Amino acid sequence: MNLSEPSWIKALLPLTSSISQAIKNLEESTLKIVLIVNNDNTLIGTISDGDIRRGLLKKMNMDSSISSIVNQNSLMVPPELSVEMVKQLMLTNKIQQIPIVDEKHNVIGLHLWDEIVYPSIRTNKMIIMAGGVGSRLLPHTENCPKPLLKVSGKPILEHIIDRAKHEGFNHFILAINYLGFMIEEYFGNGEKFGVEIEYLREKTPLGTAGALSLLNPMPKEPIIVNNGDVISDIRYGELLNFHQHHKADATMAVRSHEWQHPFGVVNVDGIDIIGLQEKPTYHSYINSGVYVLDPSVISEISSTERFDMTTLFDDLQIQNKKTIAYPMHEPWLDIGRPGDLSIASSQL
Repeated sequence: MNLSEPSWIKALLPLTSSISQAIKNLEESTLKIVLIVNNDNTLIGTISDGDIRRGLLKKMNMDSSISSIVNQNSLMVPPELSVEMVKQLMLTNKIQQIPIVDEKHNVIGLHLWDEIVYPSIRTNKMIIMAGGVGSRLLPHTENCPKPLLKVSGKPILEHIIDRAKHEGFNHFILAINYLGFMIEEYFGNGEKFGVEIEYLREKTPLGTAGALSLLNPMPKEPIIVNNGDVISDIRYGELLNFHQHHKADATMAVRSHEWQHPFGVVNVDGIDIIGLQEKPTYHSYINSGVYVLDPSVISEISSTERFDMTTLFDDLQIQNKKTIAYPMHEPWLDIGRPGDLSIASSQL
């Protein structure tokens, strides 16, 4: 799969670059940092405007190599680190950017102070699908709707709203069905949470997209749709910007997933063995349950029967509409089984 590049990709620069190239990178990316990497995208260090100025004061010129001004002791963090912890690191170290790296020190993202502390106010609405029965979570959901199950002392749904609120979203619409009255009693109109909350009341379960047909009036801006059992640190604002930048009709946030076969695999052609693989690892992208939809595509959703988000994306592709994938690296949990509740509580 060929995924479009996120904004931080612009900050990458090889160690063989010159000071003039580093300056150009800073000007064009506007991220106030250059991420110096080797050929396999491993982070070597960073360069800031101050690093360049100090180099020039040491009589280096525009054609000089950046190798001697790279900060190879720059702070970096793993993707699972919470936003609050990142904020504390920035305050403690008096920095405004922190690269995100995986276990191999490959760059996979970039935390920015302004995005964490001063999120843009978003007028776009967020719809959260909170009507599911949660049968796999029985008996926990026998007398409690799944989105109200508590993780670290707070309902799943409240975690989602808090994360989106942190990103500048303040208008939420909750699609409810199973024990929906309990969700309404808890959240009300959203005033006590500092947001505005409305409801789409499904008379019968309408699937992961069907409730959108109940929107009235129809939104005039792209909407964020989030499954009510998914908690993540996804940057909703960046997701929305990505969707709008690529002029997409529908965007799906996806996660990289690897699965190792427990056995050696034998490839055959008839009775002839043509290849052997010892416990091969397969790589794919999975649906994270977070989307951005343009208002124009909502009319494609059936208002009379169950309609899932995968069906919507299939229909849009048949019509040659632009459907794109947004690669996310942030912590993500799909709370579908009892064990997931324990895992979520240990990580939040």
